[in-house]
Amino acid sequence: MKSYQQIISGNKRTDRTFVVIGLLVLLIAMLTLVALILDLAIQGLPRLDWDFMTNFPSRRAARAGIMSAWVGTTLVMIVTAALAIPLGVAAGVYLEEYAPKNWITDIIEINVTNLAGVPSIIYGLLALGLFVYGLGLGQTIQVAGLVLALLILPIVIVSTREGIRSLPQSMREGSYALGADQWQTTVRYILPSARPAILTGSIMGLSRAIGETAPVITIGALTFIAFLPPSPVQESVPFINFDWLESPFSLLPIQMFNWISRPQADFHVNAAAAGVVLLAMTLLMNSFAIYIRYRLRKVL
Repeated sequence: MKSYQQIISGNKRTDRTFVVIGLLVLLIAMLTLVALILDLAIQGLPRLDWDFMTNFPSRRAARAGIMSAWVGTTLVMIVTAALAIPLGVAAGVYLEEYAPKNWITDIIEINVTNLAGVPSIIYGLLALGLFVYGLGLGQTIQVAGLVLALLILPIVIVSTREGIRSLPQSMREGSYALGADQWQTTVRYILPSARPAILTGSIMGLSRAIGETAPVITIGALTFIAFLPPSPVQESVPFINFDWLESPFSLLPIQMFNWISRPQADFHVNAAAAGVVLLAMTLLMNSFAIYIRYRLRKVL
């Protein structure tokens, strides 16, 4: 029969073994990621210049640019964020603070969790049948924003609920003791305290949406577009123009897919350069979110 000393020594060896295995897996994953980013940067950075950023796509690789693609990506992400974040936060607050605990709520929670794992192409087929053909919205920027908002909505809902759930019950009880009702408690105490978690989940969702290709291809994103949507800002009153929502669109992942599918090596270099821009946009968005989260935590 083993002594306690032998059992403790064996458990420590097992722990060390798992630590070594975990570090090796992490090291392999990080090295693979770094190698891919370096390869993308080595190929794409020499191609990046002002003309590449301001030219439209062309059949000649030397003249091709990503003007319509990065502008379309920016506008679609604006629509996605404007739809997904308010709806996701509102749904998360309702499920966590207001919804009664019964079998209907349990079914909703299970479906919300499962929707986060649904393949993105399913959302594209849903948008094609509902928004494009059913409602007749066409293959436009607003439909692209709608389908990507549906795609990341479960992520925002789950992150909102987890952020609210992590708060102590004493915060609510203290607010009620001071005379605040449930709505005042939610708006003035619960949501401000849960903002870092909500922001983290929102940026995670947007980071996934910005690189998605399958849903937007399904609804008819263009691989070649040589014009820009109307400007969202106009000179006359009311100074805001929403005609750009009805415009056709292209995205950076779509443009990369189009170039990488061509046999010419110069187009592959263009795809790598577009990938660098897409990666830079994602990192910039995440850096902005990290900065805001840091400031919010400092205030709290």
